[in-house]
Amino acid sequence: MAVNPVLPFALAIAVLLSSSPAVADVDASRELKEAVLTLDAGNFSEVVAKHRFIVVEFYAPWCGHCKQLAPEYEKAASVLRKNDPPVALAKVDAYDERNKELKDKYGAHAYPTIKIIKNEGSDVRGYGGPRDADGIVEYLKRQVGAASLELRSAREASQSIGNKGVILVGVFPEFAGSEYENFMAVAEKMRADYDFFHTSDAGILPRGDRSVKGPFVRLFKPFDELFVDSEDFDRDALEKFIEVSGFPTVVTYDADPTNHKFLERYYSTPSAKAMLFVSFSDDRIESFKSQTHEAARQFSANNISFLIGDVADADRVFQYFGLKESDVPLLFVIASTGKYLNPTMDPDQIIPWIKQYIYGNLTPYVKSEPIPKASDQPVKVVVADNIDDIVFNSGKNVLLQFYAPWCGHCRKFAPILEEIAVSFQDDHDIVIAKMDGTANDIPTDFAVDGYPTLYLYSSSGNLLSYDGVRTAEEIISFINENRGPRARAAAGVDEKTQTDAAEEEVTSSSSSSSSESVKDEL
Repeated sequence: MAVNPVLPFALAIAVLLSSSPAVADVDASRELKEAVLTLDAGNFSEVVAKHRFIVVEFYAPWCGHCKQLAPEYEKAASVLRKNDPPVALAKVDAYDERNKELKDKYGAHAYPTIKIIKNEGSDVRGYGGPRDADGIVEYLKRQVGAASLELRSAREASQSIGNKGVILVGVFPEFAGSEYENFMAVAEKMRADYDFFHTSDAGILPRGDRSVKGPFVRLFKPFDELFVDSEDFDRDALEKFIEVSGFPTVVTYDADPTNHKFLERYYSTPSAKAMLFVSFSDDRIESFKSQTHEAARQFSANNISFLIGDVADADRVFQYFGLKESDVPLLFVIASTGKYLNPTMDPDQIIPWIKQYIYGNLTPYVKSEPIPKASDQPVKVVVADNIDDIVFNSGKNVLLQFYAPWCGHCRKFAPILEEIAVSFQDDHDIVIAKMDGTANDIPTDFAVDGYPTLYLYSSSGNLLSYDGVRTAEEIISFINENRGPRARAAAGVDEKTQTDAAEEEVTSSSSSSSSESVKDEL
């Protein structure tokens, strides 16, 4: 079975953008006295309906970035609730099973995910602002004010643009007409992700031709060519111009929170991912950056997205993808065909190696724990290197749990899984197994959006996910209802017994089945 090294990227984002997790229990069933409202599935709709503008953070209790954000978010909330008009800040424990529908509805698969919800829930947008209290306050005050602010002087332009990220400035001879109206409409639509300004004097802007009269839009950015202009005011074309020109050719992975929204888009884009991790203190860093940008330009038509990351901030990346810091400088590609690694490389090896990937000359790397020695434990251990033998080719009905060592829900579920395994220990057609999803690449057959995730692979080849109540009784019932035909007899059973069993199966089902190889019992 093919192995998907990145499925799902939503889960990867949650891990890669989070600090080392620690499990905690959070009661999300009531609104606290603090400035930040606490929402859950029971009160979410009611509270949102009361506010024309509310900001909701979807968090996980174990997420390091969520913990870092919490005091800043609280400080911002205490200021913004006194704003005119007031801005309400709220939070939802997206890791609580009770809130799963909310998590799915708002696409909260990375933590923290922050949504701006307007007009009683009819308008939902992502939050693209800072993560410190002052920055949150400034950003959200902008979101409830005008979508675009007028720049009247070079000083205002310098203060507003600087190196603060992607900034859009519309230049118009007069603030009227279809071009101006379309610009304002796009500003209103995209204001959660970008800052918009307008002016009648291009001469006050810090870069580009200052003598032009417009109308045109100038996009400023702290990367690549620093600014780019467009004169196309069709709304769809303007949105596309902003999204394409406002995204870096090579995304940077470091501690700078302004890069997080680029990382989220990078990991969610359906393309192959080329990631170079190197120490940013390496004396060859400029050569690495130059060669990576050149590779991105050369292979722009090959559906490859490029990233360069500082190994000092990438411990969670290395843990998730099973990489070693001793392999740095390390370039690896993740694609639908597999994962490809090039360790301890030099800058001039980047482009030739990417070419080898494009030509199909590289062998995929599969992350796997060592195959465990034979065990008499009720719950069998599955790793990437033996999943075919234990699950897909065993001819048995296999309930497989994907878990994470740090997952509190997984730890609570462990004795239940053990109970299920014990109940089937005398049934040689049933295998209860588990796989560490953080230490092994997961086959493409399984969609694992969180932990624990349960699948039943029946002896007849049907793959079913289990989304019911996690009790032993319910899961045992699920297995019995969906199990396939009995597995073939173990080695040592005489041929007549096997033939009789086969004939009985044919008679009862009125269908024929193909002969399979005899398998040893686990």
